[in-house]
Amino acid sequence: MPSGSEATPGPISAPPPATGTAPARGPALRLVRLALHGAFYVLLAVALGPALLGAKPAAVVAPGLVLAAVYGVGAARQRLTGGRPGLWLAAVTALWLGLLVLDRGFSYVVFPLFFLFLHTLPVRWSLPAVAAATAAVVAAQATGPGGLTAAKVIGPTAGAAVAVLTAYGYAALYRESRQRQRLIDDLMRTRDELAATQREAGRLAERQRLAREIHDTLAQGLSSIVLLARAAETAAGAGDADAARARMREVGRTASDNLAEARRFVHALTPPALEDAPLPEALRRATARTVPGAVFHLDGEPCPLPVEAEVALLRLTQEALTNVARHARADLTAVTLAYLDEQVTLDIYDDGVGFTPGDGPADGRRTFGLHGMRERIAELGGTLTVESAPGEGTAVAAALPVPGAARAHGEARVNG
Repeated sequence: MPSGSEATPGPISAPPPATGTAPARGPALRLVRLALHGAFYVLLAVALGPALLGAKPAAVVAPGLVLAAVYGVGAARQRLTGGRPGLWLAAVTALWLGLLVLDRGFSYVVFPLFFLFLHTLPVRWSLPAVAAATAAVVAAQATGPGGLTAAKVIGPTAGAAVAVLTAYGYAALYRESRQRQRLIDDLMRTRDELAATQREAGRLAERQRLAREIHDTLAQGLSSIVLLARAAETAAGAGDADAARARMREVGRTASDNLAEARRFVHALTPPALEDAPLPEALRRATARTVPGAVFHLDGEPCPLPVEAEVALLRLTQEALTNVARHARADLTAVTLAYLDEQVTLDIYDDGVGFTPGDGPADGRRTFGLHGMRERIAELGGTLTVESAPGEGTAVAAALPVPGAARAHGEARVNG
């Protein structure tokens, strides 16, 4: 058997954990391990049964129990620490060979040992170990009545072949699964990078538009104000009071025009739904318009929020309700806006088909917009969570902190 330093995985074995750390294996691999250990103990118990019942000499009982203990301790150590299995396998194999010499009924224990060799040793050691174990079983069977027969050779050899083919098949499936997972990870990473690129492109385009607008209007107006103020100062210094007053009147008119332009910018950044209605009414209208039959609830006393917070909550409601209308096939949809002491919360629930968060539908449309909304809510100091499962509907919940001044204003309205 190989030494512990050479017990590294081969192409047909499951990928090992790093030495000294707990192994991270998937559910399928854990199930295979449990089935392997269970088969070992069942076959060992079957082989020990006649001796325990007195039908055979009791000489095999003590080494059989030692084998069971050594196997259990080693398997537990492998599961917890992922240590090298060379010494453990050598001890298990030596104990089994000793029992095989005493009683050829222990031949059947070789089958789980085949899988143990193939899953824990590299190919250059696992295949020779399987061949050697098969030869040991054939030799033990040849000592029985009738000597060496074709059946006594074919049986162990067929078992070894089945074990090898099964191990190779499992390894192929495992590699395919890993490749598929890497592909999914690459697709998810590419989707996130594309979303980030599109958001950044939108920010740059909006920034450039605002820069042009400011340069063509506010900047030009401010330059005019500076020139007119200097002209008024020059006229006043020259003793021409009428000219100075005329320039100052022009300064006032230009400043008024610039103020109107600034107000226009503010209104341009505010959605039309919020221009003529407070946030609760805007959400009520959006709910009725996007998903007819949906219900809207308002809890607490409304208080003014920063424009960016109201815009974020309105956009989130529109995005979530659009997803409901397009994908959910829901019978019940409810939107709840709640003003609490320290925060304002928004909940959108539907009882539709649901989805798996992070996966979404095949076309990828379900969570793409919500990903951008999560970033927008986070920039405002809030949180956004999406809870869903196939067939169980979807709940989108957002929470934003309420500024102290806004909260005090709302309380003053209640007290007044």
